Order: sequence, then C-alpha cells, then structure tokens
Amino acid sequence: MIKKFNFILLLILSASFLVTNVSAQEALGNAVPSNEQQHEEIDVRELILEHLADTYEWHLFTINEEAISIPLPIILISKEHGFNIYSSSVLEEVSSLNMPFYIAPDGPYKGKIVERNRAGDEVRPLDLSITKNAASILLSSLLLILIIMSVARHYKEESLNGKKGFSGGMEFLIESLMNDVIRPSIGKEYRKYAPFVLTLFFFIFFNNLLGLVPFFPGGANVTGNISVTLVLALFTFLTVNLTGSKSYYKDLFWPDVPTFLKAPFPLMQIIELVGTITKPFALMIRLFANMTAGHSIMLGLTSLVFVTVSLGAGINSGMTVVSVFFNIFIFFLEMLVAFIQAYIFTILTSVFIGLARTPEPRKKQTK
Repeated sequence: MIKKFNFILLLILSASFLVTNVSAQEALGNAVPSNEQQHEEIDVRELILEHLADTYEWHLFTINEEAISIPLPIILISKEHGFNIYSSSVLEEVSSLNMPFYIAPDGPYKGKIVERNRAGDEVRPLDLSITKNAASILLSSLLLILIIMSVARHYKEESLNGKKGFSGGMEFLIESLMNDVIRPSIGKEYRKYAPFVLTLFFFIFFNNLLGLVPFFPGGANVTGNISVTLVLALFTFLTVNLTGSKSYYKDLFWPDVPTFLKAPFPLMQIIELVGTITKPFALMIRLFANMTAGHSIMLGLTSLVFVTVSLGAGINSGMTVVSVFFNIFIFFLEMLVAFIQAYIFTILTSVFIGLARTPEPRKKQTK
C-alpha cells in the first residue's frame, strides 16, 4: 500500500513538472514572434494583480490562444444612457456595435466599465454587474446551502444512528464550534447567535477552499476581495452594536473611570468609539491580507517558470521543479490557512458579541 502511494505521488509530481514546464515554454513562445530570438520579459507584478482582480467574465481555459469563458450579465445605470443590461461577451465588440461603455485599459478605472460624458471625460456609471466574484458568491452559497440541507435531512431521517463519513465530520466540526467557541465566548445566550456565527464560519471556510481550486467552479478570489471582507465585518459590527446590553452602552458612553477623563472633554468616549470601529476593521484586514498573500505567493512561485525560461533549458527545468514542489507545499499550507482564518474570524466575532452582551450588574439588596 505504501509503495503504491509513493508511486502515485511520484507520478503526480512528474506530471506537474512536465505540464508546468511545457506550459511555460508554450506561453512564452506564443507571446513572441518566431523570428525573434529574445523572449518577452514577464511583468510578475502585473501578472499577479490581473489574476487577483475581479473580472466581468469567468475564464475557464485557453485553447490555441483562444480564451474560453462564461459570459456574465452586465447591468449599468448611466445618467446619459439610462438603464442597460447585456452580456459581457459584447464588450469585445464595442467598436463594431458603437456602444457607449467599454472597459478602461489603463488609468484610475483600469479593468472597470466606463463611459465618456458630454465633456469627454472618462466616468463610471452605476455598475451593478454580476462579476466573477459576485457569481462565485452566489454559486458557493447555493452549494453550501445544498450541503447543509443534505446533512440536515440525513439527521432528520436517521437521528438516532451514529453518523459517519461526511455527516459525522460536519457533526464534529459544528459541535466543536458550539462547545469550544460560541458557548464559552457568548455565554448563556449563545443559541440566539449560533446561526449567524456558524454561517460566517462556513461561508468563509467554503469560499477559502473554493478559491484554491484552479478550475470552475473555483478560482475566484472571493475572500481576497476587500469588498467582501468589508461586508462580513460590517455584519459583525451591526450584530454587536445593535444587540448590545445596557451595560455595554454604559461602558461605551460613560465608562467607569475618573470623571476628568470623560468630562468635560470626552476622551474615554472617543477611545471607546475608536475601539468599536477598529475591531471589525481588524477582522476585515486580517482575512483580506492573509488570503491575498497566499494567492500572491502561489502566483509568484508559478512565475518562476516564465521568468527563467530565457536562461536556458537547464536552469528553467530546475526552477520549474522548485516552483512545482513549493507550490504543492504552499497549496497544502493554504488549506490550513483557509480553516485558521475562518476559525479566527468566528472566534473573534463570538468574543465581540460576548463582550457586548455583558449581563447587567445586580443591584445590592437593602435590608
């Protein structure tokens, strides 16, 4: 059994090495005309940013230099051209269709849909398009709902039987989060907040893992998009501050410190308000930075194959081996990071909710 596993692992590594090396040679060979001897230099920074950026179509693969993509709906509201909805595939034919909208090739709106106003300035319409990240969120949410409903139906039909396999793993994970994170952090009211906290965990964890899959329906950099992490942090902020106890608001606006620290100049109130804002802000930045860094590292390692192709077959082959092995290592590390970041976001959200639900101090009984 061990020998078979070692053979399969060696076969996978060899295939990865050959495919990566051949792809690098072909990509650079296609980028430069055959009569030129020098290879075009690869802008690694631009390559990474393009792969991390959101797009108006879902690229699947490339065959003979022809990109095969899934077109997504473009929804725009313009002051001059009104409401517009069409497929992203027509953006490639803007010049022939005389359309007022186009994707900016450079400038502050690079990669975004823009238009020219009457003064000739490049401006952005109200863009409600379903981009790759938005489509990935919808698809991943649907898949996650189907998974959870399947596990719930399995429990409903066989509630008294011991669970194994995937259902057993989900039971272990949910029970661990409930008993080790949500209940100790929030307190006696933990059941009221458990659905929200568990939804946060599974949404982040599932999208983190899906972002590591290089083919459809994966590949979208959802949790590496700061707009997505901003919304998640905003949900936490609203949940904490809209359900806080009286004691929480008392400590926020009139903390138990010497009077000169809170009146006439509200120094402590300002500090408390800043702390209230920075808590969800830290959640937003932590998730965004860690997931973006992981994708960037993997893309940077892959770029070694393209950067060293002009240095000769020997050096390029050696760097390809390094790239493949390190990418495999980073891939498994990113799977661990995907869980850790979802767990950290969940436990900190639970702690913030628990601090906001501080019970009211009991009044002393007078005899």
